[in-house]
Amino acid sequence: MIKYLENDLDKEMGKGRVLVDFYANWCGPCRMIAPLLEELEDIDIIKVDVDKFPIIAQKHGVISIPSLMLFEDGKMIKNKVGFMSLEELDEFCKK
Repeated sequence: MIKYLENDLDKEMGKGRVLVDFYANWCGPCRMIAPLLEELEDIDIIKVDVDKFPIIAQKHGVISIPSLMLFEDGKMIKNKVGFMSLEELDEFCKK
């Protein structure tokens, strides 16, 4: 399920495995990866618009987008910058 961040990322994450996609509407690779994220199953996805939430992006060290971070129980366990294919995304989201 994909959610768009509206307020506080920490509260939205909760427990379990969550993929956070830091993106911007003007970013070409971000637009290319968006439909692929919709195809992922068995993982919650939170999209964070870096233009709306620059402080949250800065707090997480985002300097390039798309920037994908995988969290487990609120702690980042993996991150990757740039476009990924559906197969790469699927593999990235596994333990």
